[in-house]
Amino acid sequence: MTEQRPFRIVSDYAPTGDQPAAIEALTKGVLAGQKHQVLLGATGTGKTFTMANLIERVQRPTLVLCHNKTLAAQLYEEMRALFPDNAVSYFVSYYDYFQPEAYIPQRDIYIEKDSSRNDDLDRLRLAATSNLLSRRDTIVVASVSCIYGLGSPENYRNRVLTITRGDAVDRRELLLSLVDMQYGRSELDFQRGQFRARGDVIEVWPAYEQYAVRIELFGDEVDRIELVEPISGEVLATESQVFLFPAVHYVLDKDRLTDALDRIKAELDARVLALRSEGKLLEAQRLLSRTKYDLEMLEEVGFCQGVENYSAQLEGRPKGSRPHAMLDYFRFAPDGNANDWLLLIDESHVTIPQVRAMYNGDRARKQVLVDHGFRLPSAMDNRPLKFEEFEGLVPQVVHVSATPGPWELEQADGVVVEQIIRPTGLLDPTVEVRPARGQVEDLVEECARIAAGGDRTIVTVLTKRLAEDLCRYLEGRDLRVRWLHSEVETLERLEILRALREGDFDVLVGVNLLREGLDLPEVVLVAIMDADKSGFLRSPTSMIQTIGRAARNDRGRCIMYADKMTPEMQQAIDETERRRSIQMAHNEAHGITPTTIQKEIRTGIEDELAPSREARKKATRGINTNRVDREAYLEALRADMMDAAADMKFERAAMLRDRIQKVEASEPDEDGTIVQADFEDDEPTGKSRQGKGRRRTRG
Repeated sequence: MTEQRPFRIVSDYAPTGDQPAAIEALTKGVLAGQKHQVLLGATGTGKTFTMANLIERVQRPTLVLCHNKTLAAQLYEEMRALFPDNAVSYFVSYYDYFQPEAYIPQRDIYIEKDSSRNDDLDRLRLAATSNLLSRRDTIVVASVSCIYGLGSPENYRNRVLTITRGDAVDRRELLLSLVDMQYGRSELDFQRGQFRARGDVIEVWPAYEQYAVRIELFGDEVDRIELVEPISGEVLATESQVFLFPAVHYVLDKDRLTDALDRIKAELDARVLALRSEGKLLEAQRLLSRTKYDLEMLEEVGFCQGVENYSAQLEGRPKGSRPHAMLDYFRFAPDGNANDWLLLIDESHVTIPQVRAMYNGDRARKQVLVDHGFRLPSAMDNRPLKFEEFEGLVPQVVHVSATPGPWELEQADGVVVEQIIRPTGLLDPTVEVRPARGQVEDLVEECARIAAGGDRTIVTVLTKRLAEDLCRYLEGRDLRVRWLHSEVETLERLEILRALREGDFDVLVGVNLLREGLDLPEVVLVAIMDADKSGFLRSPTSMIQTIGRAARNDRGRCIMYADKMTPEMQQAIDETERRRSIQMAHNEAHGITPTTIQKEIRTGIEDELAPSREARKKATRGINTNRVDREAYLEALRADMMDAAADMKFERAAMLRDRIQKVEASEPDEDGTIVQADFEDDEPTGKSRQGKGRRRTRG
């Protein structure tokens, strides 16, 4: 099941500037067993290339931890380009939208868990864990999602199904094994995580792949194994052996299931008794009915909604113990010991505080659910890792940041590997402070001038509302502009950033996502609005990071709009000037002329996922080609839109409004009909976000 390949960088470039010294120092530290190291790398100095060279030098499975999905996707794209022959994986939350289960006692309102799961991100998560258990040459680029509860890697590994050509196989046992691995059977609508059986031909679509596996039997023997395109059936390759991993991370061990159910029942009885003794009869009855239903589902099909809340019993973990997380899968990497892997924390000054915060927020929400009879106390054990647990799992870590935090510096005993000199001799941007009075008009003039020269501008404001309002104002002034903030979905963020680089628009307005890590060489100007306002978005660290977005262009500069010079602004300006002076001295000594970074606009993860989305759309159209009368269809859509608005399902109403506009803009055939499926690609995969999942528990 293991595949042995060395990590090998494929690149036209060699380390330059401060990179060779940084790579050498970090490599020595890792090989010497040093647990914490800090790489202080100025923006645009090639920290990603340094990290890649470190991985190649130490030859260890590596986790690259990022603080948001956008930065993770960018790093995934870059690592995949540098290591084309190795397994580079992407592990982030698979939710496009997530409303956790919660209860508001003051208003007696229970909010059901509501989510919209992204099928492609789920596939990439499963691919990451299957790679970790089958290959040592694995790099996983992950968000903080990697510290949340995941199924036991031991159970997951033990359920891997090996199919070899020539082996004796009982067809019925093979199908039962697939069901136990949580693959569903479907003869018509074949999808990822399903199988279908037609006589002696069994097709399985692994949950972590874009192809399906066709297994042909001759009697009780495996006669042929083929990899096929799931939609068209085209044969892609013929294999002698395949390994099939489970379709979900939470795989139940049959031997433990009976014991787990007994433990859940025992905890339920004890908890119901305790609630009744406290006079909480409603809470006791609520817990009894909800848990009994889950128990019946687990007994019958081995799965239930919210199964993760019973993970402690299902995995046989003692009360209060930590859950398994993705980090545990590194401990099961083949041909190595549990501590033979490396963690690189990108933008550690943001990522470390984020890891610290996850546990307390999750506990506060679940405590209310437990107190009011919605969950058993053991549900508290399905949680993110505590920071101490996270630290205990990690053998060695390199903290990477242009502005390392105090905790990282303390752990490294103040020893810092500096990377200040950029490979192309680029200097940190010049910083200019202008009055906040009249800042918008001044900004319009700057953006128009820069756009006329074919360059780009980034503008940061303090709130999402301000970002959208400013964007609309700039549009009214004939500027091509878009906004970017946390409500924009993950893959759309990447498409926006790529469109900025390609010149589809000239100005990007944002809040907190326009700071760390974004690699945009076309950006000439960064404008910081209201720079003198207090808050974490205008801290020295935040402003240094924001200024750095213009550090990849030789004409890069920053304008701070402010009516007074705050200590935070002064500190950010001083640090920028310190780095500029070091860089200028180096350039002068070596006769280097600064030149803008030349970075290819590569195919990103959004394009990798596009073919599977398009294939599903085409498959849907192939099934649903019903023609409908255009006017009658419009009338029905308008009625549905009004009903959705009346039910406060505003997201669905907005979706129907957009669909109506598409239909109205379409041209019907001569008979006045259209193909209905052509206008239904926007149907959401999850439930509506508004008006669902909330109910009063009494009355």
